[in-house]
Amino acid sequence: MKDQEKTKDQLIAELVALRQEVGVLKALQIQNQQTEKALRESNDRFRLLVENVQDYAIFTLDSNGYIDSWNIGAENILGYQEAEIIGGCASCIFTPEDREQGEDNQELQKAVEEGKAVDERWHLRKDGTRFWACGILTALRDETGSLRGFAKIMRDMTDRKRAEQQIQQQAALLDVTTDAILVQDLSDRILFWNKGAECLYGLPAESVLSLNVNELLYGATPPPLRNIHQSIVEKGSWQGELHQVCHNGQKIIVSSRWTLISNFEGHSQSILVVNTDITEKKQLETQFLQAQRLESLGTLASGMAHDLNNVLAPILMAVQLLIMKLSDEQSQRLLQRVENNAKRGAALVRQVLSFARGLEGEHTILEVKSLILEIEQLVKQTFPKNITVYTSLAEDICPVSGNTTQLYQVLMNLVVNARDAMPNGGVLSICAENLLLDEESARRHIEACVGSYVMLCVSDTGTGMPPEVLERIFEPFFTTKEVGQGTGLGLSTVMGIIKSHGGFVDVESSVGQGTQFKVYLKAVEETQTQPTQDVKLPSGQGEWILVVDDETAILEVTQTALELYNYKVLTSCDGNRAIALYAEHRDKISVVLVDMTMPCMDGSTIIRTLQAMNSQVKIIAISGLSSNRHLAQTISTNVKAFLSKPFTTDKLLNTIHSVLGMNQ
Repeated sequence: MKDQEKTKDQLIAELVALRQEVGVLKALQIQNQQTEKALRESNDRFRLLVENVQDYAIFTLDSNGYIDSWNIGAENILGYQEAEIIGGCASCIFTPEDREQGEDNQELQKAVEEGKAVDERWHLRKDGTRFWACGILTALRDETGSLRGFAKIMRDMTDRKRAEQQIQQQAALLDVTTDAILVQDLSDRILFWNKGAECLYGLPAESVLSLNVNELLYGATPPPLRNIHQSIVEKGSWQGELHQVCHNGQKIIVSSRWTLISNFEGHSQSILVVNTDITEKKQLETQFLQAQRLESLGTLASGMAHDLNNVLAPILMAVQLLIMKLSDEQSQRLLQRVENNAKRGAALVRQVLSFARGLEGEHTILEVKSLILEIEQLVKQTFPKNITVYTSLAEDICPVSGNTTQLYQVLMNLVVNARDAMPNGGVLSICAENLLLDEESARRHIEACVGSYVMLCVSDTGTGMPPEVLERIFEPFFTTKEVGQGTGLGLSTVMGIIKSHGGFVDVESSVGQGTQFKVYLKAVEETQTQPTQDVKLPSGQGEWILVVDDETAILEVTQTALELYNYKVLTSCDGNRAIALYAEHRDKISVVLVDMTMPCMDGSTIIRTLQAMNSQVKIIAISGLSSNRHLAQTISTNVKAFLSKPFTTDKLLNTIHSVLGMNQ
């Protein structure tokens, strides 16, 4: 009985346990059903999400690479509708050249081997247009690891690609331009340095990035950068001229433009700087302005010289006549002193004229080497012993065409100035060499041209000159020497002589570093001997001379000198009277002396009128301006000679004798 009851209790317990297990199973079944439902809903949502994404092309491939799903983004980007692309090969979206190289199959193979393949390349739309896209191809596998297919996601990056290309093109342009372009942060550290900056400053980009731009480009004397930065903050930009220093120590001038660059939030981030080298332009501007100033001063000086010559001419001729008449010792001594001072005055006027218009004089082919050696010998004999003289002459120095006396004067003026700049001694160097100027070198000086030159260099180690003095050294009467130690005409004479020789002068000087003058003369190939001059004083044979000048003193002295040497003289102080006298005595008059700067009827008009009256008339033009020589000779072939005032009696008599001996 007890055994039966025990069996019954066991059965009841087993039934209760079984019922509990059934409950658990039902609960698990319900949970699985809910999980499956949630999974289906999640898959449906994901499928809807994938199918409706428009910015990305999302599609799947079977294990052979054929398309089996296609979202709306793929339709928009690639142009294929789902119905027409399903079952098609994914190779159709690759460009022909990529298909030829097997890029489509290589992408599938890479995904199989590595799990995914990332690419960025040009792709092909249905209509044949190309677009740049980045994509990821992922291999899909089941629980056993078997390949089930592929999923690919692509995004159209054409706009980004074009922007990158544009940026690359702009970056290339930054390197092509000759301007120096750099970017600096607000602490003046260099962030960008283009090829133009490398060429201008002589420093590669990798060596300057993160360096302080002020310490790099401005040396010990930076510009007023505080004002520049203030303008940048207030206006967003600044432009002006800056003096900078290159890596090799060369000083340059740049036209600089600064622009403030802000980030997306509008906060100041960096400064873009564009520098254009205008050093050569500024040098030419300085030369041009100096030439204009010197030309204006020259015009003024030539007018003064003309008036002074009219004053000196009768004095010089009258003194020479008095010397011949008065033989006592005291008179001779006093007259000789007057003559010497008159000649000094005439020489001073010639110096002014040499600055104003260039000196006239016979040019011959000469060797500058012998000229320099002569100067060297004189300097060593006469200069203080604490000045060391150094010469360096090339062996094959070309000859030049010039006036020996004038070029000697040029070198003497330069070496004397060098001596005066070294009161405590120093080194005086005189050098000469051949130089070939190319187009680039010739552009640096307004009076230079392409060709062969001989360069004469005179340098010293003296006190040097500040920029404000250097700008004015060629102006007449400008001097830094004490009163009585210089006229201020030395360098203006140098400039006038060299200009009349078709050359030019360069000068460099720094305070405490000395001065260097470079004289450039055009080189020639031929050599010739210098002609000798006839100095005898011939007398006339009773010939009639008509003298036309508005200065009464010149007329009187000229008449006296000519009559003393057996000429018959007619004089006139105005053009109309001169024409009347010539008309009355045309058969007797052998030569007419005409002043070119007459009032009312000028010398040019008088000459043309005389020529119209007599085509065989012989005329000697006279003037205090050497430039009138060319004017007179172009007016008429009847102008046989030209006399520069003040002229001596010797010069007057020799010129008239020479003209009388000419055949028409």
